[in-house]
Amino acid sequence: MSVPEDEERLLPLVQRWPRASNFVLSGCAATVAELATFPLDLTKTRLQMQGEAALARLGDSAREATPYRGMVRTALGIVQEEGFLRLWQGVTPAIYRHVVYSGGRMVTYEHLREVVFRKNEDQHYPLWKSVIGGMFAGVVGQFLANPTDLVKVQMQMEGKRKLEGKPLRFRGVHHAFAKILAEGGIRGLWAGWVPNVQRAALVNMGDLTTYDTVKHYLVLNTTLEDNIMTHSLSSFCSGLVASILGTPADVIKSRIMNQPRDKQGRGLLYKSSTDCLIQAVQGEGFMSLYKGFLPSWLRMTPWSLVFWLTYEKIREMSGVNPF
Repeated sequence: MSVPEDEERLLPLVQRWPRASNFVLSGCAATVAELATFPLDLTKTRLQMQGEAALARLGDSAREATPYRGMVRTALGIVQEEGFLRLWQGVTPAIYRHVVYSGGRMVTYEHLREVVFRKNEDQHYPLWKSVIGGMFAGVVGQFLANPTDLVKVQMQMEGKRKLEGKPLRFRGVHHAFAKILAEGGIRGLWAGWVPNVQRAALVNMGDLTTYDTVKHYLVLNTTLEDNIMTHSLSSFCSGLVASILGTPADVIKSRIMNQPRDKQGRGLLYKSSTDCLIQAVQGEGFMSLYKGFLPSWLRMTPWSLVFWLTYEKIREMSGVNPF
């Protein structure tokens, strides 16, 4: 046995398998962030479904029966009508989703940054490279995580269906996966993947690109060091930009994923994400694309803060270089 092989065995796991380690570390950080902010995600999804004009074509009375509420009234309504713990309804598939999604996007982005595009000699990473890397990383991570995102969105609407007197569709997470697979096949698990990856590309251009750019700008051009203050400022900026860019695509994604489907898994309300966009603007106005923006932003900002602070700390504790 050669000496290099002996030395490699003595290295910590994070150095022997850096990409697998980054996947696990980012998944752990995403789990913490998701548990802390999930009630805001549920509130955002409920708001995005209210007043859905396309439901009128199916003769669905839910559009008229459900009063329009703001963020606070929607959240309080869930607690009063369904129970406090219902604010975490769908959190299990959400965690599944973020472990796959965050792991996939972080590994992809860092690989592009360190191996494909590479930083300049002065350690500066050009904005255009960061934009491309962030968008591509979002596409990869979200495509892998689409089945779990589909289940999450549909389970978040189960409480609303119960209040409207409709039968519940799922008994739990695994039943939801099995039912969607049985009704739509493998293809059914990737329903809505086009608007989903479009949203992920925009969100990651806001999140990853903004965080990476702002953080390294502060470190290289100000007196701030690579510490919790820099991480907090960078994550606040990334959360705001990600919400502005991602909310319209998030509305379209949520509606396509939650629409009723025929036996072949085809949507009954929308033919495509473009069709959903046109119907939403024509039937409800342009600002319907920003339904749920406030809870989305209020969730994205603390989510980014918790995720990045946790991720940077876990990397430090594990002996991995800062992001």
